[in-house]
Amino acid sequence: MKSRIALMLAMALNACTPTTGGDVSRLMTISDSSLPPVKVFASGSHAGPLRANNDLALDFIELSFKLESGRELPVFTRFEGPISVKVVGDQPASLQHDLTRLIGRLRSEARINISQITNGPANITINAVPRKEIRSVLPQAACFVAPNVSSMEEYRKARKTKKANWSQLRKREKLAIFLPNDVSPQEVRDCLHEELAQSLGPLNDLYRLPDSVFNDDNVHTVLTGFDTLMLRAYYSPKLHNGMSRGQVAATLPHILREINPRGEFAAAKFSTRTPIQWKRAIETALGPAASGAERRKGAAEALRIAKAMGWQDQRRAFAHYAMGRVLQRSEPKTAQAHYTQAKAYYAATPGTRLHQAFVATQLAAYSISQGKGAEALQLVQPHIETARRSENAALLSTLLLLRAEALDLENRSSEAQAVRLDSLGWARYGFGSDWAVRAKLREISSLNPLKG
Repeated sequence: MKSRIALMLAMALNACTPTTGGDVSRLMTISDSSLPPVKVFASGSHAGPLRANNDLALDFIELSFKLESGRELPVFTRFEGPISVKVVGDQPASLQHDLTRLIGRLRSEARINISQITNGPANITINAVPRKEIRSVLPQAACFVAPNVSSMEEYRKARKTKKANWSQLRKREKLAIFLPNDVSPQEVRDCLHEELAQSLGPLNDLYRLPDSVFNDDNVHTVLTGFDTLMLRAYYSPKLHNGMSRGQVAATLPHILREINPRGEFAAAKFSTRTPIQWKRAIETALGPAASGAERRKGAAEALRIAKAMGWQDQRRAFAHYAMGRVLQRSEPKTAQAHYTQAKAYYAATPGTRLHQAFVATQLAAYSISQGKGAEALQLVQPHIETARRSENAALLSTLLLLRAEALDLENRSSEAQAVRLDSLGWARYGFGSDWAVRAKLREISSLNPLKG
């Protein structure tokens, strides 16, 4: 099984985890809600990677021939021929809109022959189920995908057998995705993107990738240009089921030359691999199960390894970010120092604008708590468009709410109220229920010393 792990890290505020434009539609107007209608994204910006094809080939091989556990996969596998997708279960109102958009992107950007059906057996069956049902089989998972099954009943029977073992797979014909149907629309969509992408293609995640959903940092929540390029390579007619690692590696340069010609002229960087010890340290620091002392120890270990490896990329930044999260309540000034270092490392790493936006929420929240409205406005404003382009409504609403509090501090109350109102539709998509939206409003409002 391949699962999206529910890390605490979703890079939010104290729990702090949002502008609108002409490309936005509205749906899911709920009559018993006193909040504005839910806003959803109708389009986004997904530029392709600016990396050398040599680097992209290495990424492809490591993503495709290894599981997250570290187990090697013996052969290349994918679907052959047209791919059908079907949704079963009690699906939330937002799912069809997001699935239609995703299938459209897979067809146009990744050039995959995939379509949705309503009757008969499908290659990929999306099961919309309560979150507790997912947690009953995988306690740490937000959602997951499994091979050779179509339902939860089938998965329960097959989960400990070769049938549901990815390393035993030699071709893909039938898969099941299990999504929670009782969480926020954004969480449903995020699971949909990651699990459908891994149903079709790579089964591994790499922390070294700054611009991909194939990364357990959970920063990117919809498929990026890198991701659709990887999937397009996956479904090149030059590849087929059963190919060995060496055969795929020998074929990739020809594929990438065709589909990513600009990558032929970029200089290769050959990023170092990420030690399993660093991954475990990060998961301890940001996971939901560890104690405060364990989280601090994990963050310190992640920083130690990052420094020893000589990293200057997003992994070094992420280690500082993790330490900031751990220290945020007990040592807020020290936490801000780590966030500032994270900001500097991210700024020096291409493809990390979204990461920088998350760090900005932390820095701006602190500035607001210190009564520095102008400083908070400077921190937040550059990242609002990034959140919109990246289709992250939770982040977009958070940035807008922080901006509203900063405007209040600057005695610009009418502007603040307009921005706050604008944030609510995004917050309903990003956080879900009315009580969750109102909790986020209270959380960010409580930062403002004028509202003490």
